[in-house]
Amino acid sequence: MDGIFTIMEEIKVGEVIISKQIENTENFQKFKQIITDKKIKVKVVNKGDRISIEKNLYFDIIWPNNNDFILENALNNNSIVCKISYNNFSMLFTGDIEEQAEVKILQEYEDNIKILKSEILKVAHHGSKTSTTIEFLKAVNPKVALIGVGKNNKFGHPSNEVIQRLEEKNTKKYRTDEMGEITIKVNKKGAYNIKK
Repeated sequence: MDGIFTIMEEIKVGEVIISKQIENTENFQKFKQIITDKKIKVKVVNKGDRISIEKNLYFDIIWPNNNDFILENALNNNSIVCKISYNNFSMLFTGDIEEQAEVKILQEYEDNIKILKSEILKVAHHGSKTSTTIEFLKAVNPKVALIGVGKNNKFGHPSNEVIQRLEEKNTKKYRTDEMGEITIKVNKKGAYNIKK
């Protein structure tokens, strides 16, 4: 959380996008205080919302469902999951969701499962073994997986199970612990390249 506080305190932020919060933590209190002090706008989103950035560039909010929260490990499982689309390019951001949330998402979108399909997947929860199930990977069907994870982290992320699942799907992996910052550039036709 410290990273987001630094950004909000040091950089001019016009608006933050959050989901409805069900836990009133100390971090959330600090977040609200910075919002108030800096007069930052807040947009609360819910499953089904779309945030338009410019022509042909938008985010679809996939999760959470503010009327059906997951109570177990609530902060992780009710993370915002969103898909960015730009012409023919798409990327799915999965926050810190775990298997429970993946199961709920697959159930909620079973009649429109193609909405999850994305060129790139930001792997959930730093590659924890509690996420990125085979069923979820099949639905997203990414060509590339990005894993945001610290070097020699105490949790052992990413897990060998997740790496194996990605390899079985022939998904190309990029990891911040091995490669540092990762940049994705997308052109107007939706073609992309990834730089480390």
